This record gives sequence, C-alpha cells and structure tokens, in this order.
Amino acid sequence: MSIYGLYKTAAVSPRVTVADPARNAASALAAIRQAAGQGAGLIVLPELHLSGYTCADLFFQDALLSGCERALAGMLEETRGLPAAWVVGLPVRAGDALYNCAAVCQAGKLLGLVPKLYLPNYQEYYEKRWFASGRGIEARPFRFAGQDTAFGRQLFRFGEMVLGVELCEDLWVPVPPSGLLSLAGANVIANLSASNELVSKQDYRRELILKQSAGCICGYVYASAGPGESTTDLFFSGACMVAENGSMLAENARFEQQGGMAVGCIDVQKLLSERRKNTSFRENALELGAVPPAVTEGAEPPLTEPQIDRKWDPTPFVPRDREAMERRCREILAIQAGGLAKRLSHTGLRRAVVGISGGLDSTLALIVAVEAMRLIGKAPSDVLAVTMPGFGTTGRTYENACGLTRALGAELREVDIRPACIQHMQDIGQDPAVHDVTYENTQARQRTYILMDLANKEGGILVGTGDLSELALGWCTYNGDHMSMYGVNASVPKTLVRHLVAYAALKAEREGRPEEARLMQAVLDTPVSPELLPPDENGEIAQKTEETVGPYELHDFFLYHFLRFGFPAEKLRFLALRAFDGKYPEAVIDKWLQNFYRRFFASQFKRSCVPDSPKVGSVSLSPRGDWRMPSDASREAWLSR
Repeated sequence: MSIYGLYKTAAVSPRVTVADPARNAASALAAIRQAAGQGAGLIVLPELHLSGYTCADLFFQDALLSGCERALAGMLEETRGLPAAWVVGLPVRAGDALYNCAAVCQAGKLLGLVPKLYLPNYQEYYEKRWFASGRGIEARPFRFAGQDTAFGRQLFRFGEMVLGVELCEDLWVPVPPSGLLSLAGANVIANLSASNELVSKQDYRRELILKQSAGCICGYVYASAGPGESTTDLFFSGACMVAENGSMLAENARFEQQGGMAVGCIDVQKLLSERRKNTSFRENALELGAVPPAVTEGAEPPLTEPQIDRKWDPTPFVPRDREAMERRCREILAIQAGGLAKRLSHTGLRRAVVGISGGLDSTLALIVAVEAMRLIGKAPSDVLAVTMPGFGTTGRTYENACGLTRALGAELREVDIRPACIQHMQDIGQDPAVHDVTYENTQARQRTYILMDLANKEGGILVGTGDLSELALGWCTYNGDHMSMYGVNASVPKTLVRHLVAYAALKAEREGRPEEARLMQAVLDTPVSPELLPPDENGEIAQKTEETVGPYELHDFFLYHFLRFGFPAEKLRFLALRAFDGKYPEAVIDKWLQNFYRRFFASQFKRSCVPDSPKVGSVSLSPRGDWRMPSDASREAWLSR
C-alpha cells in the first residue's frame, strides 16, 4: 500500500544488446529487481528495449519478433512474485501490422499493450518504414506472450495512482496523448523513449517533460534508450527522469556505460488536490469530449516508510538557490511596491504612512513604501514613518527604526503612546500592573488609532505591515495592527520577510548605501517580538513571539502544505518529521502542529475582514480571493485523525 499517497517510481535504462531479446530481457530483469529493491512500485524501461531501438529492417524478421514475445513471457514468469508494476517496450504483431508497443506488467500478468501513436519519419527517424500507428485503436481483447490481455488505448489503476502510457514522439507533437490521458484520469504518465543525443537536446527534452507534467498536473516517468544501442548514425545516452507537476524529482547523469536509473517518489495526493482546485483542468476535459479509455485494474504496490527517500524542503516559500532567491525577492518587492503605487495613484493621496517598530515586518513595509513613491515620481520624504514607543519598546528597536527611516530619506515622526494608554486603561478600569491581553491590545489599538488619524491629517494612506504567517496564526490585534488602508505584506510569510529584508540590505550595499545595509542587518539580527510587554532587567526584549506561538519555520511549513494541498494532520506531521529531521523532536512538532490548527481555526474572523493587499505567491489568505472559510468552523476533523 502507498503511504500518504506517495508512489515510488523508477525510470531505468539498462544496457541493451541490439537484436538480442533474451539478453535484453535479462538486463531488464536485473534493473527491475534493483529498482524494486529500492521500493519502486512502478518501473519504466525504454522504448523497444527487448529488441533494441536501432534494429532497422531486422524488425521485419520473424526471429526477432518471436524472440521478443518469448522474452516477455519469460520476464512475466520471473516476476510472478514481484508486486511492483513495470513497463517495457517491444515490437508487437497485431493482425497484418507491426506496432511499437509498451507492455504494462505486474506480478506475472500482462495487464495490457499500448501502441505508439505518432511515428517520426523525418531527419534521423524512419519508424513508418516498420511500424503502424496505434491512433484510433481502443482497448480490445488480445492474446500475447501466452496471456489474454488488452491491446490499444487504455489506463491502468494501481490504488490512487492511475497510469497512462505514451512513447517518445507522442510527447513531441502539439497535442500529446498524455494530455488526453490526464484529462481522462491518469495522474502518472510513463514515457518509453529512444531519444538520441544532440548538442543542447537534453535541455529542450527536460523542459518539455517539466512543461507537460505541469500542464497535465501529473507525475511523469521518462526512460530513454542508452548504452548498447547501435552507433551507426546516432548515440543514445540513457536519459532517465522523474518529474511532478513542473518540478524535477530525480534524473540520472546520462552516458553511463552500464545503464542508468532515476528514482523518485511521486505524491499522487498532492496532484489530485491540485486538480480538484483547478476548474480549468475539468473544463478542458469536458470541452474536448474525449472518450475515456478503458481502465485495467492492477494491485497497489507496497511501500514502507524507510523506502520513502524523497526530500521535503523545510522552507517551501524560500528558494534554496541564491540566484532564484534574489530573483524571487526582486519580483515580490516589485509586486508590493507596484500595488501600493497603483493605490496611491488611484486615490490621489499624497503620502504613505507607516508605523515603524524596528522589526522585520514594518521594515519591509517601509522599504516598499519608499519604492512605491519612486515609482510614481515622488520623493522618499513623502513617506511618513511614525515610531510610537510603548511599554515594551527597547532602545535597540527604537534606534533601528529611527536610523533606517533617516537613511531611507523618509520623514520621521515620534508619538509616545504610553500616556494615552495609561489614560485609556484608567477609563476602562484596567490595572496597568496587570500585563494581560487587554494591556497588550490597548497599545496595538492606540497605535492604529494614531496612524489612521495621521493618515487623514496628512492626506495619506495607512500602509499595513502584518504578514501572512501572523494572519494564519491570528497573531495580530483585531482592529489594531490587523487593520490598515492597504496591506503590502499580507501574502508574504514570515520566513520570506526575512529574506526580502536581507535582499534589500544586499541591494543597498551593492548600490553604495552602506548605512542602509547596516541598519537593515541590525533589524535582521533582532528577535521577532511585538514588544508589548516591558523589557527585562537589562533593557532587552523579554517578549519573543516564537516562544509563544512556536517556530515560524514550522508554521510556514504547515501553512504551505495545508493550504496548497489540503493535506491531513498525519501527513503534515510525516512531512515535517522528514523535512526537519534532527532539528525538532517528534513531541515538539506534535505540539506546534496542534497549536497551528487551534490558532488557524480560531482566527478566521480576523482574516474575514482584512484590508486589500497584493498577492505575491501561491498561498494567500485573502477572503476575496484564495481562502474563504466560515469564522466558526470546527477543527475537530483535522485533529481527530
């Protein structure tokens, strides 16, 4: 049985001997056993592997064709006790024609034969000389290799995994069969190929596979012919790849003399989740009105947890590659600043007002506001940055906020909120010595009250600073920092906020503004805190957010997989244990996962009325866009699994 919808797949390219079916069957069996030994439940071999792709006019010889049929029968007998499904290419005689086919097999049974549809007959390829096209052939009863099976277009079901098959050139046509197979229900495509090597061809082939897996929202297992094929005119490298919805899970090094293999775990639950949300995918299926192919049932291949070797990124919002990280930061800052610039232009307001604390979120909002002013031809001084010292403000954050404002050229204004907060607490009968939620929220709401009125007075717009992670966890004061006139950070998770500020610091350093860079780095070095409780005896930050709500990297990880794919709690737990292996004990992950669900479900009422904000990534909690949820929904179904 699969675990959490994960199916381990292997693309293998064993060494081939041209026109020697018995030897090729032996190499295929060895590769199948090796892949199955690693836990692969689906193993894909190259096109025409049992004969060799480069047999040319030998395909007209009965000895070769009969030899391939006997070789397949022998392989079926040898794998009778093997639960893994495997797919191998061979020539098949059907009536008065010869077809280039894929044989789908499992546990000694030939589940079906799928013929190639599009036969290349240009440049170095001349397949129409030997083979007929399988276009228009629906699955029909067929006898082959001593078994009753089906020949023609069909799908194969192995538990949640539904397999479709195409062969080499089928992928290169304008409308590949895999598209129609995916619309008919296939969530994994096997491609048996014999694609020769040319300069730069691998790059194109790789992009083709990634694009097709993305468009079809499917897993794609690609195995191409390799060492041993004839080099009379061509050379084959044995390219093997496993892709999933536009991402490459595994690929081999190619040019391996004894053959190559790529093994990757495809998450079928993730693919199905993406398809359910994608209404265009369903509409495309209805529009084309294709006749669904027959489905042959196979057994779900077994898989154990130790055999799952897929890696999960602990920071899914943050690219690992430095170039990709910088590119993402540039794009996000451009979206944020562009959104605010449009709002300023539309309203005709002349100023952007930002409450600054010396923390990450307000620093990012300040950077964005200054850039937005530049976009509409205004000066940085049109940004009004307001620092509002409260009971928890430390000298460290105060100096960071004031220094960075000056360095960026924005106008700095200071309003001490402590007297107003004390008066307000007296008005409502709150003892200032009691540091409870009322004590904290009094300060947050006082700041928003001041900022809103300052924005009115200055003819400006109040720019919100709260981020996506805070909205998810409800770590914001309702009608306090929760509210603004336009929120620039609302779809940026906390783990990414840090990188955006780091990128802004790097950019400032590169452009010769070292003081900006130094102060941004100082913000990065400061603990995350709302600073609503008094500092410790040394004047340092006493209230640290992650000690209360948990590590943001864990919550961002939960949030990404929960929102993007709807994974249940046990799968989130499994993924987190793998992604953070050795960093967090199981008990810690369990604690904060429970806390994530508790806070997420309890805080929807805050998200139901958040201000406008530009979406910057694949996850957003806007009640007008990506996330619509009742404010009083129960979380029990998520916690009881």
